[in-house]
Amino acid sequence: MKLLYAIIHDEDTPRLMAELNKSGFRVTKLNSTGGFLRSGNTTLMIVIEDEQQPQVIELIRKYSSARKAAINTNMSPANVGGTYVPYPVEVTVGGATVFVLNVEYFEKM
Repeated sequence: MKLLYAIIHDEDTPRLMAELNKSGFRVTKLNSTGGFLRSGNTTLMIVIEDEQQPQVIELIRKYSSARKAAINTNMSPANVGGTYVPYPVEVTVGGATVFVLNVEYFEKM
């Protein structure tokens, strides 16, 4: 038995959860925030049998798309004479980070 943690972008959450539920997987949703962009993420917790792992990973891969986004950063005042200048930078957002842990004991009450 495995415990799968999937950290995904908020925009991908509703569709991925619907597809996981439609496939018979029970999901616990936790709101989380990314440290790099401080944007909204969702952490999904899913308990699965070992043989279900490829199916769940494939669903996550299919419904958690990475995409490019432009964000504004501020250059430091020392670099531009004491004023902040917005500087757009293109970054990749979305996708998923997945952790799979062995479960020693599980009981649904």
